[in-house]
Amino acid sequence: DVRAMAQTAAAIAVGLKNYRTDFDMIGMIANKCGSNYHGKLVREALPADLPMWAALKREENVELPERHLGLVQPSEDGQEVLMNERIDAGADMLEASGILDQIGQLEPVAFQSQRIEPPPSKALEGVTVAIARDEAFSFAYAANIMLLQDMGASIVYFSPTHDTTIPPEATALWLPGGYPELHAKALSENSRMISSLRRFHEHDNPILAECGGFLYCMETLVDLHGTEWAMSSLMPGKGAMKNKAG
Repeated sequence: DVRAMAQTAAAIAVGLKNYRTDFDMIGMIANKCGSNYHGKLVREALPADLPMWAALKREENVELPERHLGLVQPSEDGQEVLMNERIDAGADMLEASGILDQIGQLEPVAFQSQRIEPPPSKALEGVTVAIARDEAFSFAYAANIMLLQDMGASIVYFSPTHDTTIPPEATALWLPGGYPELHAKALSENSRMISSLRRFHEHDNPILAECGGFLYCMETLVDLHGTEWAMSSLMPGKGAMKNKAG
């Protein structure tokens, strides 16, 4: 990203090329150039052994939508079509830039083999983990879920936003990250789910809450509009979304 930079961008690229010796940096792509002349300034500042593969201009039609945590998900209303259009536009931009002609210079990445001990296959035998999964909670890595299954756990899913109870077969609960602040009203008004969560907690069942799931466990959550919503009150505290000023 060379916005607000010219020769400085070249200096950073050269620094990155020479910072480590365990990889080869064979070119630079200048992204978000303001003009052809901007790209020319960056190109001329680069040494001969670090050529600029392409200068990509700033184009709004290839930028993916983002928010305070940097992510807008394709599953959100109207986003999938928009994202596909912008990805296609980005692919066209890369093809027109000539970058694809340079791909043949790249050598395959070689990874060093690692010995990873297999997980104990029966450590979680008999455990059923209920994982929150809906528009408010979706930041769960598939690899972590697979690990739970490899350790013998059964997995079920539920929606804190739409369902009314935690799955009755659940013996453990995982509230992953997400965007509860965008769905605070629906979460707060789903009182039957909150009551079910409190009963689950009162019976000393294990609960893992992280990021957005942790906010859901607090007493209240203040959204970006300043409205305060009651949450599950599993622990004391108030979560509050802030602007860039903090």
